[in-house]
Amino acid sequence: MFKNRLTLKILSFLVFSDILETFTHFCFKKSALPESGLNITSLHEATVFIQAMLSSGFLWIGLVSVLATFVIWSAILSKIDLSVAVPIASFSYILVPLVSIILLGEQITFLRWIGILFILAGVIMVSLSGEDKKAAIP
Repeated sequence: MFKNRLTLKILSFLVFSDILETFTHFCFKKSALPESGLNITSLHEATVFIQAMLSSGFLWIGLVSVLATFVIWSAILSKIDLSVAVPIASFSYILVPLVSIILLGEQITFLRWIGILFILAGVIMVSLSGEDKKAAIP
């Protein structure tokens, strides 16, 4: 049994889910940055790191964002097939590196961009192969 077709409303929720997921990754990275120079080699240093993370507003915003993403994703999956939703949701493979460059000042190598493009090409091929199966089923 196939769920309803992809509509503009569902597509909008998928795009919003990708943006929210990217925001979540950004928040988690920002929560870890103040202690990025810490070399954790003892239980005490691990405790210091955990305390610093728990006191970060970015961590708590990220956790709320994870919950919101879960609710939105669950709503999306109640309307369309997983095999349709996941390929569209792979837009975050591009968003996360872009946010990393723009907001975090990270460097993304050419080879990494090539790898991201291969992942996206694979996702597109998988999603297109799923369409062939649906067309073949009466």
